[in-house]
Amino acid sequence: MNHPYSQTADIARAYYNSKAADTFYATVWGGEHIHLGIYQNPRESIMDASRRTVEKMAGMLGARERGTTVLDIGSGYGGSARFLAETFGYRITCLNISERHNKRNRCLNREHGLASLLKIVNGSFEDIPFSDGSFDIVWSQDALLHSGDRPKVLEEVSRVLAENGEFIFTDPMQSDGCPPDALHPVLARLHLPDLGCLASYGETAARLGWEEIRIVDFSEHLVTHYTRVLDEVEKRYDELLAASGRDYLEHAVQGLKHWIDAGRKGHLKWGILHFRKTEKTGRLRQQLPGPRGS
Repeated sequence: MNHPYSQTADIARAYYNSKAADTFYATVWGGEHIHLGIYQNPRESIMDASRRTVEKMAGMLGARERGTTVLDIGSGYGGSARFLAETFGYRITCLNISERHNKRNRCLNREHGLASLLKIVNGSFEDIPFSDGSFDIVWSQDALLHSGDRPKVLEEVSRVLAENGEFIFTDPMQSDGCPPDALHPVLARLHLPDLGCLASYGETAARLGWEEIRIVDFSEHLVTHYTRVLDEVEKRYDELLAASGRDYLEHAVQGLKHWIDAGRKGHLKWGILHFRKTEKTGRLRQQLPGPRGS
């Protein structure tokens, strides 16, 4: 079966579809989230800190009507989508590249009695399978790094947003002044050529005519989060070893150490970026080139 995925995105799909990775994330994050957390203290549970990120982002969106339409791109296990549906009554569409994640998402939605408010779609955010102006909000957490063409992803987001719709997302990013090759250990394990950065996302947003609502720097939590995950892995090593295998687990431990080291050296950034599509966006879209191959 052919997919409209870039090579980078297809690598991510294969990784997250693996049983070893799925077991690892479901165990360490508690089966709901696979994104970074905002911590009140460095020993807090990963689940609580991850949920706090969702709550912070939801609070930045402000009050909305029940039935507000939300597209969660790179939705993982759907923890954020369930929070938005259950707390606010939003109608959520989850778009995710991993069929294994989507299967778990559907099961959890049924368990929570939320299946009527959530729709799960297999697909890529590089070629969003929905019509123009379909959603009031597009939401994403720590997923865009896996794209081989992030400007194209933002163009797709702009296309499916309704006028005055909002895009809110987090993403692990490289610092704007990151030295060349400083992130090679991080990027090599993920098979990524680079990470996004505040400057590149800001430039694409400006080109699309988006209004910047707010950017909140939570970079200090990146090191805390990966340190917390590493602690949890070491504490539960035997359990994870039986489930995910030694080869996967040793690579995961090494990868976590690379993230921590790069974060401590100031080469990584993380935060919440929040933009609004404006009337100007629609005029600028007419000037953009046609869809690019991904």
